[in-house]
Amino acid sequence: MRLRSGLVILGAVVLLLAGRLVQLQGLQPQAYADHGVQQTHVVTIPALRGSVLDRNGNVLALSVLKKNVYAEPRTIAAATCQVGATIPCDPQTIAAKIAPMLGLDTASVQAKLSNGKGFVYLKRGVDPALAQQVIDLSLPGIGQESTTVREHPSNGLAAGVLGFTNFDGQGVAGIEQTFDSVLAGTPGKTVARFDALGRVIPTSADSHVDPVAGTDVQLTLDEDLQWYAQDLLAKQVQATQAINGTIVVMDVHTGEVLAFASAPTYNPDNVKAGDNPALPGIADVYEPGSVNKVITAAAALQRGIVTPSTVIDVPPSYKVSNTVLHDAEKHGDEHLTFTGVLAKSSNIGTVKVAQQVGVQGLYDTMRAFGFGSKSGVQLPADSRGLLPKPSQWSGTSIANIPIGQGVSTTVLQVASVYATIANDGVRVQPTIVKAERDSAGHPIAVPAPPSRRVVSPQVATTIRQMLESAVSLQGTAPLAAVPGYRVSGKTGTAQRVATSGPNQGHYDGTYTSSFVGMAPADAPKFVVAVVLQGTGKKGYFGGTVSAPLFSKVMGFALRSYDVPPTGTVPPRFQLVAP
Repeated sequence: MRLRSGLVILGAVVLLLAGRLVQLQGLQPQAYADHGVQQTHVVTIPALRGSVLDRNGNVLALSVLKKNVYAEPRTIAAATCQVGATIPCDPQTIAAKIAPMLGLDTASVQAKLSNGKGFVYLKRGVDPALAQQVIDLSLPGIGQESTTVREHPSNGLAAGVLGFTNFDGQGVAGIEQTFDSVLAGTPGKTVARFDALGRVIPTSADSHVDPVAGTDVQLTLDEDLQWYAQDLLAKQVQATQAINGTIVVMDVHTGEVLAFASAPTYNPDNVKAGDNPALPGIADVYEPGSVNKVITAAAALQRGIVTPSTVIDVPPSYKVSNTVLHDAEKHGDEHLTFTGVLAKSSNIGTVKVAQQVGVQGLYDTMRAFGFGSKSGVQLPADSRGLLPKPSQWSGTSIANIPIGQGVSTTVLQVASVYATIANDGVRVQPTIVKAERDSAGHPIAVPAPPSRRVVSPQVATTIRQMLESAVSLQGTAPLAAVPGYRVSGKTGTAQRVATSGPNQGHYDGTYTSSFVGMAPADAPKFVVAVVLQGTGKKGYFGGTVSAPLFSKVMGFALRSYDVPPTGTVPPRFQLVAP
């Protein structure tokens, strides 16, 4: 499976140091002889960067040995071209020789060879065999040096989580950035002295320090589940013509993120200008819409304001301050139970209950669930979102924040809310790192993520049972059902606010379509959150464009981890008052 074929590579790097010294020896002998001096060179030996693994030890990112091909234009300029020589020594002829081999433009290479500098890279990250072919031409001023390059055997799977490294081997996004100091290791070095002819003086080595390989980082991601979610998501984003999409799968008891898919994504082996390395599920914020109603429900139930069977009168419209509320579908006077308010996602019913909870109560509950704070996952660009303080609420805030407007969150924050309900009311901070591993493959303990109680087990159980109604034929998301399993969840269909352009700060006519749920509902193992941004051209209701993805991903997760159906019968709640 893996863990340290890397040691073989590391050994190869050290052995190839001799080749580097020979290159230096062959590069400048005439120049040294001309100047009649001895030269000292410090040769850096790159450390093998640790690998990034999935939870089962499958390699998601690793370092491989490559070469950087470089030139010393001053050495080329100082070279003497002898009449009839078979080895070219002028920039034009050298460029014509090596540019096609390296897949470079001849004129650009000639310009570099003629710029009078002491050192310039021609191409970095070259296959060692190809680099050696260039060196075998014995051209003056042309050399190679050992380096390592990051590669991804799964073709960019989970790129937003992994991130990437630059040519200097530094992590600049994702896990590569967060754990750069852990993965990087410590480079070694050799100091050697050359005589006037450029020959290594055997007894002159001033010092030699072996490189120390970096530590592996093992993620909580499941490669197979990640691939399945990412593939489905990419197809659905294309089919709905959405701007982007995110799927998060969490283990509700441990807080582990088993899949974190985003679309569109990028290739970390070939990052282009315009690629966005930030993971949308933690970096981008959005108004969550109706999935936020579960927090309003939790606040009301925890305070004993309502029960699942409490009757809520829902008129066709409802005025709060200077705004008039409507539900997604027109209706006359309705008498819904509180369960029916959740199942049918009634804005009016939710706001009427929220008014009883009050501003401070709602704010405190949202804070307890994690809104307004970073999720805590070990990734850069983890956004807090936006949760106004009670003093900043206007007269209409009580009419929009309880239904997921006027507040912004990330997909991971929302997934964590539902994981808290699934985990009997205890919030476990999301985590994406399972362990670190030393050079021998031994795991290094990673502290368990912190946890705290948000609502009582009784309230969490009640909400799960109520949310099963949303997946019933009478609810908003029957397409989220997973055959053989009890499922709880909630749809969200929210208008999107433009962040730029002439409509900045106003709704732009597109939607955020989401479904977040858990299964098995009576003994939850996983939470799956599906969020599509910028829908509207090819459907936009969360129950139709996001719920089907939830069903497939949740079903795959349950089968992959051999989670059996509980066999229990869900309770029957009335949605409409008699």
